[in-house]
Amino acid sequence: MNRETAETVLANGLRLVAVLAPGAPLAETRLVLPYACADSRLAATRELLAACLGTGTRGPARTRQDVADRAADLGAELSTVVTAESMVLATSVLSPGLPGALDLLADLLMRPRYTDDELALARRRGAGASRAPGPLGRLRGSVLAHAFGSHPLTRPHSAPVDDPPSRREVEALHARAVVPDGAVLLLMSDRDPQEALRLAGERLEGWSGGPSGLTLPRFERAEPFPGRVTLSSHDPAQAMVLTAGPAVPAADPGHAPLHLAQLLLGGHASSRLARRLRDRHGLAYAVCAELREYRAGCWLEVECSGAPGTAARTAVEVTDVLRELADAGPTAREVERARAYAAGFTRFALATRTEEASALAGFAAAGLPLDWLDAYRGVLAEVTRAQVAAAAAHFLDPSRAVIATYDEEGR
Repeated sequence: MNRETAETVLANGLRLVAVLAPGAPLAETRLVLPYACADSRLAATRELLAACLGTGTRGPARTRQDVADRAADLGAELSTVVTAESMVLATSVLSPGLPGALDLLADLLMRPRYTDDELALARRRGAGASRAPGPLGRLRGSVLAHAFGSHPLTRPHSAPVDDPPSRREVEALHARAVVPDGAVLLLMSDRDPQEALRLAGERLEGWSGGPSGLTLPRFERAEPFPGRVTLSSHDPAQAMVLTAGPAVPAADPGHAPLHLAQLLLGGHASSRLARRLRDRHGLAYAVCAELREYRAGCWLEVECSGAPGTAARTAVEVTDVLRELADAGPTAREVERARAYAAGFTRFALATRTEEASALAGFAAAGLPLDWLDAYRGVLAEVTRAQVAAAAAHFLDPSRAVIATYDEEGR
């Protein structure tokens, strides 16, 4: 990333990162707040807050429509995204409107207004409602519980239907969770980075609170405890296979060889799992292998879905593919195909200013350097077939993984 950058940490703990992006007169901001559901009792309140943040301010007094009108006047779009670990408040705005957008953001953060009407509307739309996890959610929870022990990621997050969160509870969670200490604000604009830092600092230095503590604890075990898990239903809509094997985080030197091994295992249309399960045997219509990384830990996951009655056979085939790759390693052609796919994907991830801002904010929040993805392309280019084979032998060994199935009862 050949861009001029600057950063600082305000006295309140907010980390500000500014990136110069000359060209189009657009500015992007991304505020990343720790927002993990570490306490299942807060799940419904957490969802309601995210749905209603941005629907009003106390000073100046604004309704949802007023906030929308002010954003339109600035040429801005506001959005909120919640992940398993974070809440991200994103703004895209015409460059001259950046100061005004930061004013509006400061009002929403420091002077929010949650009304009973807005909370009721969010509840009717589904936020904060009790929802039992679906089959995949239950299967993944069971897999992770077996692999890593009891953890917030293994427990369903639902709220009692007869006790919806109150306005006071939402306001209390805002005071706890929407705080600067532990948060990161990335600004990407055509302004001098130091000037962008000054604009943000002037508006947010009065924000106080934190850290929230809404972060995921570490797993009890660094690597999954292997074994088998079986769930069943009398009338499943589909059969599923889910696995969890060992992995290393993105900052680890062994990540790049593992990444290529994951891709040739099940990361693209011509991967081994896709060819075996979908093309050759017709067992699964959805096949993928992913590296999942959280502050809690990381794992290599294989997920396959097919018609009811196929899970047991699919699990056998998945195990065979893992064992073959672990024992014999990939071919040189497979490694080059995976390398090309990975290189193309890293470029695609930064294709637009909006995508680049989101990616850089994620890197900053994860403690990675802003140019991590650019440097990673060079790392991928240097990985040898022997290194990928070693990664496959270590990480894809099915005896080190949890392999789970979901299918009809008795199957």
